[in-house]
Amino acid sequence: MARRTAWRRAAVALIGSAAVVAGSVTAFGGIAVAPASAASATAPDFGPNVTILDPSMSTDQVNAALAAASGESEFSTNRHAILFKPGSYGSAAGQDDPSTATGIVNANVGYYETVAGLGSSPTDVHINGSIHVEPVQGNAAAPWEAQDPGSLVNFWRSMSNVQINPIQRPVGDDASRQNPEGATDAHQMRWAVSQAAPLRRVDIQGGLTLFGRYGAFASGGVLADSRVSGQVVSGSQQQWFTQDSSLGSWNGAVWNQAFTGTTGAPASSWPSSQDQASTVLPFTNVAQTPITRDAPFLTVGSDGVYSVFAPAARTNSSGVSWTGDQAGRSIPITDFFIAHPGDSAATINAALDSGKDLLLTPGVYGVDQALHVSHDGTVVLGMGMATLVPTAGNAAVTTGDTTGVQLSGITVDAGAQRSAILVQVGSSGATRADASDPTTLTDVFVRVGGPHAGSTGTAIEVDSPHTLLDDIWSWRADHGTGVGWTQNTADTGLVVNGSDVTALGLFVEHFQKDQVIWNGNGGRTIFFQSEMPYDPPSQSAWMDGSTNGYASYVVSPGVTSHDATALGVYSFFRDSPVSSENAITVPNTSGVTLTHMVTRYLNGGGGITHVVNGQGGTANGSVATQYLAAYSG
Repeated sequence: MARRTAWRRAAVALIGSAAVVAGSVTAFGGIAVAPASAASATAPDFGPNVTILDPSMSTDQVNAALAAASGESEFSTNRHAILFKPGSYGSAAGQDDPSTATGIVNANVGYYETVAGLGSSPTDVHINGSIHVEPVQGNAAAPWEAQDPGSLVNFWRSMSNVQINPIQRPVGDDASRQNPEGATDAHQMRWAVSQAAPLRRVDIQGGLTLFGRYGAFASGGVLADSRVSGQVVSGSQQQWFTQDSSLGSWNGAVWNQAFTGTTGAPASSWPSSQDQASTVLPFTNVAQTPITRDAPFLTVGSDGVYSVFAPAARTNSSGVSWTGDQAGRSIPITDFFIAHPGDSAATINAALDSGKDLLLTPGVYGVDQALHVSHDGTVVLGMGMATLVPTAGNAAVTTGDTTGVQLSGITVDAGAQRSAILVQVGSSGATRADASDPTTLTDVFVRVGGPHAGSTGTAIEVDSPHTLLDDIWSWRADHGTGVGWTQNTADTGLVVNGSDVTALGLFVEHFQKDQVIWNGNGGRTIFFQSEMPYDPPSQSAWMDGSTNGYASYVVSPGVTSHDATALGVYSFFRDSPVSSENAITVPNTSGVTLTHMVTRYLNGGGGITHVVNGQGGTANGSVATQYLAAYSG
């Protein structure tokens, strides 16, 4: 995000030396190792990077296991999943004064760490304490004077399916700081993140703060299918997307805060100018989500049998899905092929071809052919930010002309050999679709560069009609390894060819041409965040024909119907003072409607000349933010 540097987070020391894990899984250093023979309904082989916690464990053991998984660096190749069996963890003593609390579950969530409950509802796993994310402190003596990097690089982590009674204290090295980040008010927890760090199906019995204690920069983020009984405070969050949730109240806005299907959210309002933004806050409130389907999740029953619950799609939804009987399918774990790093793409594809669902255990998978889904209704679920890396110029994952497929929890890294496409949903010209059972991508994150050099033409292509995209981050790296205008080359982050495709929480950044190209009719987007590339070397090198620069959100000229709201496009032209003529371009037709748009000059030179189709003022060093309430052709 803005003013990111090539800085890296150092790995923190592992805390704790052992934890006891129930059943046949034994843990060493807090990381569980399952016996190779334990491939059954009650003891599936999730591999060495999954830790299963049990209520019989001591709080010290739980905290040690969490700490052991939390210390990865930003581009580490290690991956971790922490799973809580149903039950209660930690003590509520001290909940009214966290400084006196003892016996609480208290841990940071680090890079490539996913934390999840194994119940059928978030209320099945009750945690007294806090599982939280803190910003990186830039100045120990006066953290309020150094807001960068803060939370701007707090990516690739998640928490889901737990209930938390928030009791938070500083933990680890932070506890000994002069000005610790981890302190909060009573009954409050912190989740100070940017992209690719969702909270899903969480029940927070108190308040939630989304930014650092000292106001550090943050650029998130997603809260979905969750209940927060207290107030959510967004603070310095540049933007945030909340979906199908219930809030006690909301406090704060910077440039683009959007809500859909969320009770307790603020009413819609949109400023007409930068000056007005201090009194008219940039809120978008869509009363009902037109279509939604939450991520599949792993469960364990009272009989010890594991399964995956695949939620059904909901239409015109509001509030959480889990307070009553949730519609969907419970799929036995024995119906899944459980993949481990080192399994070949051919082996995994043979399982998919046979009709198996797929569970990707935590790790990095080199694939010399795309993982291909050819059966309707297949579930592909990644654990611990499982990562696919093409090794032969191939795609990472593709689906056929199918319906009802669910892809969730997958990270894709472009390989050194250029791939034309990294993720393709539906074959070219796909026609099969079921509006009530859409193929759904949830928490799918694509990177080009960063961990290593990589290249692609299009990161994600959607050809299947009625596809649902939910929390997508398509990112050409602006820092890391193999990063530069001629190194991590990538044209476009998302191309939508299918009709009636819906995007909820869409983040696409830094690609070298248009960030998003939407060719299909009937498209809908609720919340879009995009930064243009930092590194065009000159204006002449970054031209769309005779037009200065490229747009971030492009609806193609032949499209006759499209609806999008809560669109934020930012510039930080670091390497040359270039300009983009328009943040958004759309056909001038009555069926295309845009509401609540913002452009923002973050830093650097140049800027964005217009918001959409020549309308809206220039966002540059003189006037940094431009708002436009509506555009209709």
